[in-house]
Amino acid sequence: MPHWTEVFGFLTGAGCVALLVRQNIWNWPLGIANNLTFIVLFNRTGLYADVGLQVFYIAISVYGWWHWLHGGRDHGTLTVSRVKPGTALLLAGTVVCSTALLSFLLRRYTNSTVPVLDSLITSLSLVAQFMMTRKWVENWPVWILANCISVGLLIFKGLYVTSLLYVVYQGLCLMGWREWRAALRPNGAVA
Repeated sequence: MPHWTEVFGFLTGAGCVALLVRQNIWNWPLGIANNLTFIVLFNRTGLYADVGLQVFYIAISVYGWWHWLHGGRDHGTLTVSRVKPGTALLLAGTVVCSTALLSFLLRRYTNSTVPVLDSLITSLSLVAQFMMTRKWVENWPVWILANCISVGLLIFKGLYVTSLLYVVYQGLCLMGWREWRAALRPNGAVA
């Protein structure tokens, strides 16, 4: 029987991503509820980098919420755009460096049984979440990669309901990628 945190995490997580696909501002508060739930769950199962990731998500969700409302032209609503190539390279370097650093810290200071994968998922997720706050369409492929790795890791850790959530996330991410690419075009055609 799944723990209540897994079930509540599933419901709030799926709802949050569904709202993100539609660019609905209410994804941010629902996401914060999801993050609080996963802090409890991941701490209980020893996924310590993921606990830290949830704390970061709470902070960046507050920023994202504000930025979506006021980060656009003339401090208005933000619209979907593309990441610049130089920024994409910087973000990729951030994933590599933060994975190495987090992996070292987890090996040295915790009893983590999966320090490299936990760190890689965390690093990809940090970058994807930052990209989402900027409404860069390329956030979706980064999420898709992080979710693919997460499904296997969560099954390994026995978190079957949560792994199912990440499969649901995959479908929603594919929808989000399609919807946001369409938002880039004036006539709504997928880019």
